[in-house]
Amino acid sequence: MSSDRLAPLDLAFWRLESAGHPMHLGALAFFSPADGPRARTPSGEEIHALLAARAAAVPRLRARVQDVLLPVGGAAWFRDPDFDVRRHVRRVPLPAAGFAATVVALAGDLMGHPVERSRPPWEMHLFTGGPDGSFAVLVKFHHALADGMRAISLGAELLDAVADPGTDPAAPGPARTRPCPPPGPSPGPQPVALRLLGRAGDRARDTVRTVGVGAAVLRAGRIGTPGLAGLCAPPSGTRRLATAVLDLEDVRRVRKAAGGTANDVLLAVVAGALRRWARERGDPLPAAGPRALVPVARHRPGRTGRPGGPDGSGNSLSGYLLELPVAESDPRARLAAVRAAMDRNRAAGPLRGAGAVALLADRLPPFAHLLGTPLAGGAARMLFDLLVTTVPLPRATLTLGGCPLGALHPLAPLARGQALAVGMALYDGQVHAGLVADGEAVPDAGRIAWSLGEELMELLDLTL
Repeated sequence: MSSDRLAPLDLAFWRLESAGHPMHLGALAFFSPADGPRARTPSGEEIHALLAARAAAVPRLRARVQDVLLPVGGAAWFRDPDFDVRRHVRRVPLPAAGFAATVVALAGDLMGHPVERSRPPWEMHLFTGGPDGSFAVLVKFHHALADGMRAISLGAELLDAVADPGTDPAAPGPARTRPCPPPGPSPGPQPVALRLLGRAGDRARDTVRTVGVGAAVLRAGRIGTPGLAGLCAPPSGTRRLATAVLDLEDVRRVRKAAGGTANDVLLAVVAGALRRWARERGDPLPAAGPRALVPVARHRPGRTGRPGGPDGSGNSLSGYLLELPVAESDPRARLAAVRAAMDRNRAAGPLRGAGAVALLADRLPPFAHLLGTPLAGGAARMLFDLLVTTVPLPRATLTLGGCPLGALHPLAPLARGQALAVGMALYDGQVHAGLVADGEAVPDAGRIAWSLGEELMELLDLTL
């Protein structure tokens, strides 16, 4: 039975988890009935069988995590000899009336429960019974298994165009997954002395870089929490979800008129929505607004990954730190402030600020993760107040069993001490937002989600 050691950052995510703070990310996808004159919408049983067959065909989804003796504190991926896909893919029939709202409520409860750590750390929940045969799928991947971009890649393995091209998508059966690319050429032999000198030089450079990253993290820390009062309540461990759909063309119009990037516009929209929410609650608006951690994937083009995962890959993340200008009353000024701050972040690079925590974790030995990661997890509050992430999806129309994907709401994990995470996916001319909130600290997450649309409309009116 083969195994692969967890990469350092993956190991950090694995060690960070506790019963009250699950470290999985996910997505809630809604599928419409199949369209076209010859289209047939599969039954709930057929979709369930199709999902199970395709998931079972993905090698990465058949591996589980086990501690290892060496290195001390380390863990590795092992192929699970008792893998049973039926334990991971579950069907939940629902009534058609109020289908979408019921799905969101159930998904919120499910996001509060950790995935089973003694099995491959993922699960899927298929919600059937929507109007005209529509259905929804909640996918949960432990963060040690995938970051946001790899979660999208894994999810794509389940869809028609990737999993089983050229066949009847409504016919259940084993999927044909893409073959793994052949490994690159092996380096030629080197004299022992040269190899030792090279390793010594690499370690010296890594040490210098690690010290610099650690200093950046310390500089980003703060005493006290000047963010919004509503985001500072003690965590309860419960979860509540909210979703929203924005017009991507409206975002682009604002970007064209005001400059910056589409992501700058979306960050300004989140800042405005939080301002509206705080004012409705009667919370004070501090001059130093809440800090948002904006993740940045560091996968290089053409890179298949690095050792550490069941397919030879591991998480590769960093991020930018952004103070959301919620005290600013003018939406245009909020966007200008966000744009200026993100320009500074991009110029400085991802080695500075709170996002460097991921880089620092990537350089620690396994034993340090075993002892220090659970303690360090509580320090997230000193660095940032919420997470805001944006994930682009393929431009092509995605389908499952011939049924088109109508919406996909990304769901980010809550770090210890955090009460809100905002995920946004760009797909089919829309922005699909997914808000994961602590159920007691932010029980009205739906109001924040609604305010995203209100804020975008006001920003559009003022900039055009």
